[in-house]
Amino acid sequence: MTTVRRRGVWLFTGVALICLLLAGGVSYLADSAPDGLESVLDDGCTETGGELRGSCAGQHARDHALADSPLADYAVAGNDSLTGVAGVLGVLATLAVAGGLFRLLRRRAGKPAGPDG
Repeated sequence: MTTVRRRGVWLFTGVALICLLLAGGVSYLADSAPDGLESVLDDGCTETGGELRGSCAGQHARDHALADSPLADYAVAGNDSLTGVAGVLGVLATLAVAGGLFRLLRRRAGKPAGPDG
């Protein structure tokens, strides 16, 4: 393994570990209602019994198609105490997709970079 390649593996491993530590640990310190956009959209309305009353843009909001998915709302299967687990799973999924794309799209040694060589 070349020095440059070894350095890249260490960099990827270090970044992955930092991301996993942040997702798994710091996510428990996050606010339980972090959505500032939703707060702004609800300006001018009051919530009564789960319904918005008044005049605001938030009255037209609906749940998205993946609202019932296992990792929706920064939780695992709706369990808010598993925020860190959801963060770690999200980081692992992102690293897997990014690593796969990098591996798929990287330039191969000894092969031309494009159609012009």
